[in-house]
Amino acid sequence: MKLRTLIWKELWQRPTTMLTSLLTVTLGVAALVAIQSITVSSEQKIAGDMESLGANVLVLPTSASLQDYYAADMHGQTMPEEYVTRLALARMPGVENLAPKLCVAETVDSTPVTLTGILPRSEFQAKSAWQGLNLMANPVGSGRGCCLTATSVGNGEDENPADLATTRTIQTLGKREVILGADIATKLEKKIGDELNLLGEKFQVLAVLPETGTVDDSRLFAHLHSVQDLSGAGPVINVVEIMACCEEAAGDLIGDLSAVLPETRIVTIAQVVETQVAVNGLMSSLSWVFFSILLLVGGASIASVMFANVTERRKEIGTLMALGAGRRVVTQLFLGKATLLGVSGGFIGFLAGTVVAVVLGPQLLGIAVSPMPQLLAIGMMTATVVSLLASYFPARKAAGLDPCLVFNDA
Repeated sequence: MKLRTLIWKELWQRPTTMLTSLLTVTLGVAALVAIQSITVSSEQKIAGDMESLGANVLVLPTSASLQDYYAADMHGQTMPEEYVTRLALARMPGVENLAPKLCVAETVDSTPVTLTGILPRSEFQAKSAWQGLNLMANPVGSGRGCCLTATSVGNGEDENPADLATTRTIQTLGKREVILGADIATKLEKKIGDELNLLGEKFQVLAVLPETGTVDDSRLFAHLHSVQDLSGAGPVINVVEIMACCEEAAGDLIGDLSAVLPETRIVTIAQVVETQVAVNGLMSSLSWVFFSILLLVGGASIASVMFANVTERRKEIGTLMALGAGRRVVTQLFLGKATLLGVSGGFIGFLAGTVVAVVLGPQLLGIAVSPMPQLLAIGMMTATVVSLLASYFPARKAAGLDPCLVFNDA
């Protein structure tokens, strides 16, 4: 009988104890794969957001908390719209765009929606107090090494309203016009030119934004002053998004903004990203901690099972050796079982962890998670090494049995 046949017979005849050890190893690998996959995908999403958003600053009410850039206006706190005028008149170097926003809850055709009021560039250009500032045509200050970007060149007359998804500002928006996110447009079955009722008035769909994978997909955007008037909120906003023309300017702006608006909380996107990166780093570290603990528990379980197996099967091992099997064969028998446990546990754990990450990532964190094949090799190799180490001494004990003493004891 071949060694491979002996190993398979052993596993099939005594599956219960081995399944317990296999489950522990599988859980360890699954925890590592799931957390690492989510962490890496989160870091990639952050990098993509930063690349598309540039250096940005948020002006928030002092009591507001910030969890996500795209949901910065969902805290429910407000501040006077007059702050926008103060920012525009301050002519701070580095400011390229100002984007005040106000969010209100609304229902369209029995569907709960978030209506976001935004102020188009044409409003900045129309205000008599801001005439001559040229705020939205070129960066206010170029003395700090700021560079011209796509959003700062030209007058914006031909700007597509759908660009709001990436530029966060648009040129013109009528008082009864609305822009729909990709998801809400599908849910409401609305397209460009259609009408819908908002806050007791009829609005016409000006544009449908491309899918962004953010909360913008489920929002409606209307003129800020229309949202303020029709909702009864008054001249207030939730947040002012500031686009700085370069990273250096964004850093210098913090002190200037704090001096102009001491009543507010100033947050840079870099700070938000640093917090998210720190959380990702903690998650990554915890995944290795969980992985190590579970593998140690699995290794201890495998060692215990193997020692018990040697004790219970002394007579069978003695018979096998009496029939001519050497110590090397007996050692290979136990280490072969350990290898199968490690390989199986690593493979099943990788599959389970990947499924958990792919399914739960979008639902819980709003992150699209892709499988990471490199974690398969790490999981299988580590699980196999732990299984072999845990089985080494039991295998040596089994190989050291004397058939004569075994039969004498029997």
